[in-house]
Amino acid sequence: MDLLNTLVDKGLRREPPTRDEALAVLATSDDDLLDVVAAAGRVRRHWFGRRVKLNYLVNLKSGLCPEDCSYCSQRLGSTAGILKYTWLKPDEASEAAAAGLAGGAKRVCLVASGRGPTDRDVDRVSETIRTIKERNEGVEVCACLGLLSDGQAERLRAAGADAYNHNLNTSEGTYADITTTHTYADRVDTVHRAHAAGLSPCSGLIAGMGESDEDLVDVVFALRELDPDSVPVNFLIPFEGTPLAKEWNLTPQRCLRILAMVRFVCPDVEVRVAGGREVHLRTLQPLALHLANSVFLGDYLTSEGQAGKADLEMIADAGFVVEGAEEVTLPEHRAAGAGGCGSHTERGAGPDPEQGCRAHEDGGACGAAVSAPRESEARTDLVAVRRRGPGTDLAPNA
Repeated sequence: MDLLNTLVDKGLRREPPTRDEALAVLATSDDDLLDVVAAAGRVRRHWFGRRVKLNYLVNLKSGLCPEDCSYCSQRLGSTAGILKYTWLKPDEASEAAAAGLAGGAKRVCLVASGRGPTDRDVDRVSETIRTIKERNEGVEVCACLGLLSDGQAERLRAAGADAYNHNLNTSEGTYADITTTHTYADRVDTVHRAHAAGLSPCSGLIAGMGESDEDLVDVVFALRELDPDSVPVNFLIPFEGTPLAKEWNLTPQRCLRILAMVRFVCPDVEVRVAGGREVHLRTLQPLALHLANSVFLGDYLTSEGQAGKADLEMIADAGFVVEGAEEVTLPEHRAAGAGGCGSHTERGAGPDPEQGCRAHEDGGACGAAVSAPRESEARTDLVAVRRRGPGTDLAPNA
């Protein structure tokens, strides 16, 4: 297929596809799916070999969020029966992190619900970061605390944080349909703050919220311009008790096409298959490893993942290897800070991320005919609320 040959050549040169080409990936048929995976897999292996980076989530504070993000089980007004608890103490968080590290994770992601941290919250998390780093040599720590205000990113960096996660989630054009208590621009601002403070920026998306192909391409091109080092690709977990509980729009094949499109747009970036992979990829999870070079081990924030042992067996059976703590995840040119998300420019150069990735701007394929995703059977049996790990007396899944 000429399209795939073109995309591979561009990916190996760190050159972005056009919007038309990105949309065309999403429009490929199931008959072409393995060809798409193989092509994107060539790009993934060129930049990351067969290494898979393992990440482990620790939910520092669960539930009772004042924001109204429609996808979130912790949102204002959610009736999902999730765990609710206030801040874990540093020792508790460190013990939870140790379980993931023992399972092979090299990065611990510290997450707390809420609009954004107070200065006192930053103090709490800073103490937790220091505790984890003192007990685990070489561990990477990523914080995810919501919207940041002046000086907070710098304080987290000084405490030893390596990265900061704040996802764009969806396109600018549809953002207000998903969340009303903050804006898309607020999210972009926080990613910029983290980047400016020297934290490795981590920002991604959620697929399956009823968005169009054009929306998916918009948000991925916007992420490219933001220049994150890692891009988590989440697939909506439709929790009962949230506004999007009935949004079952994904098939395993659709998920793989989305991951392939992200890899072609951001060829040399850590692409992480994140929340919802068990629910939506199901038995095709191993194929995602040919596209993404990073996964979460074990459970997520408020839902349970498959057993950590099963994750490790899947990686080995698919012919991949777990990335060691001593290995550098990113390609040399990115690790040195020379360029981002496939770009040939210095960080911060290029179009304004607030302006550069809107639909129709390049006269491209926004009006082109694309195949609608096939509706997926609702698999509510696969949505399991987390009942172990932080906030409980049971051992975590790692």
